Amino acid sequence: MYRKYKNHPFYNFYVSIFLLITLHILGTLGYYLIEKTSLFNALYMTVITVATVGYGEVVPLSNSGRLFTIFLITISFGTFAYAITSISNYVISGELNTYFKNRKVQNEIQKLRNHTIICGFGRNGRQAALQLQAHKQPFVVIEKSPQHIESLKQMEFLHIEGDATQDHVFFSSNVSNARAVIITLPNDADNLFIVLTARTANPNLTIVSRASDENSDKKLIKAGANNVIMPDKIGGAHMASLVLKPDVIEFIDVVTGQGSIDINLEEITCENLPEHLKNKSIKELEIRNISGANIIGFKTIDGNYIINPDPDTIMMPEAKIFVLGTNDQITKMKKILNI
Repeated sequence: MYRKYKNHPFYNFYVSIFLLITLHILGTLGYYLIEKTSLFNALYMTVITVATVGYGEVVPLSNSGRLFTIFLITISFGTFAYAITSISNYVISGELNTYFKNRKVQNEIQKLRNHTIICGFGRNGRQAALQLQAHKQPFVVIEKSPQHIESLKQMEFLHIEGDATQDHVFFSSNVSNARAVIITLPNDADNLFIVLTARTANPNLTIVSRASDENSDKKLIKAGANNVIMPDKIGGAHMASLVLKPDVIEFIDVVTGQGSIDINLEEITCENLPEHLKNKSIKELEIRNISGANIIGFKTIDGNYIINPDPDTIMMPEAKIFVLGTNDQITKMKKILNI
């Protein structure tokens, strides 16, 4: 408990104020009890004594009162020195400015809706952030490395400085209103802990976690991860595929947004279709003719995938469609579907 309060950004400031108030209460009670004067006179004597302004005594002091005054002046020197030093540090060192900047960032994070939380800003986390930025998706990064924090500041990404495995740090990312969590820490145990925390905090999250050990993927999925990515394994497979079928892989990179953000392959859920569009076929909607985008895939209610769906395929509310086109074409298509 003590450590928790000591880590508060205004800890020294609050201690200074507390000591000053305590000193004045102690002085007021001392003069009131020793000299039998009024509380107001006792407070006045305390203020002029502590401030050492040199005003005359309000009431004649007895020897006991003078000894108490000597004691009060002595302890007030140390108290005032500590208070002035603490308050000056907040102003001169910029701690006060930093605190209000952090408050502003935290307020922005609390306003986010359907955003993605990225835990870790290493190589994988950075790429995830750049992809989300390219597609204009809101996100916030949690990172504890001072070096990566500087990069985040330079790139002007919303971020939280701290360890994502700590509950108070993770929950400050507004996880209850988040859409997804991407966990890219190098330690599988840390990733597992965050997966458990995220799934407990928000059962509707899409959780994507990195794994370094081949034996960790099943544990992460069991803990609540929707997908587990092994960068080394995927990287090696990707390199081999570029040798075996380079043009196919490059084409996939382009349509998934890795080669160009002008062409995109996007999944769209049909659950929010307006009533006049529900249960109509792809042909009846005329998406290709009006928007220019192509529906190249369809996921049925049962979870089955249909490649190049037939024009007579019915757009069921619970289904998903996979659309290929430029960003403008996909935007037009979303307007048609009122999404």
